[in-house]
Amino acid sequence: MFYWSLCVEYMKNYAKTRLTYRMDFWIEVLSDILFQGLNLIFILIVFQHTPSLGGWSQAEVVFVYGFFMIPYGVFGTFFNLWNFSERYIVKGEMDRILTRPAYNLYQIVLENIDPPSIFGSVFGAVIMIISWSQLGLPFEALDALMLVVFTLGAVLIYAGLYTALTAISFYSDAPTGILPLMWNIQNYGRYPINIYNKMIRFLLTWLLPFAFVGVIPASYFLDRHEDGLSTLALFTPVVGIVVLVIGLTIWNHGVKRYRGAGS
Repeated sequence: MFYWSLCVEYMKNYAKTRLTYRMDFWIEVLSDILFQGLNLIFILIVFQHTPSLGGWSQAEVVFVYGFFMIPYGVFGTFFNLWNFSERYIVKGEMDRILTRPAYNLYQIVLENIDPPSIFGSVFGAVIMIISWSQLGLPFEALDALMLVVFTLGAVLIYAGLYTALTAISFYSDAPTGILPLMWNIQNYGRYPINIYNKMIRFLLTWLLPFAFVGVIPASYFLDRHEDGLSTLALFTPVVGIVVLVIGLTIWNHGVKRYRGAGS
């Protein structure tokens, strides 16, 4: 209850701030939707020059992109840690965090919460619904349950990977170039994995499992049994838990190394 009440208070403070600058809120929402829309347009342009991509039709690739956006929007809402190094390490705000009784990462997550990002998930859900209808896929109660399970698993993968990468700030003085690189790599997870060579497929599946945040769980609903992705999709929550545990372990060890501002 303590952590829940803490979350509620942070959300109240966020709402008060945004009510003061309402236009900034809607501009942020609009810019995020426009950015996601441009990515969708890029996919549609690609299919103007080819009937399929690695054996995947346009509707299937758009479906994968729609699913990809749902967990990414949730992740962006609760794990907006892009400026962690500058704010908490360089400026020393980590000292303030560590003097409080709540878990340090939980405080940082709530301080940087970004609710407008959730509109990306809504946009992705709309894309999925339209593609679902175009593909003529059946919809059952189990599909709704699996969508929730896969989304949570994908969010855990995002959270674990980016928590681990953010924690590099505790070990290195110049980690800023890693997060943009990882952001570019994660985008490979929204395309059919069989269009890449074996090394990249292995990287995206088992080392940096971004395939589990997009194409693999989406394959479950597309019944991609011929390439084994539908079966592999069932491991999404397991991969999410493993990656999150690794990320938290690296983070907790990094916090122990922290010696204060200027150290």
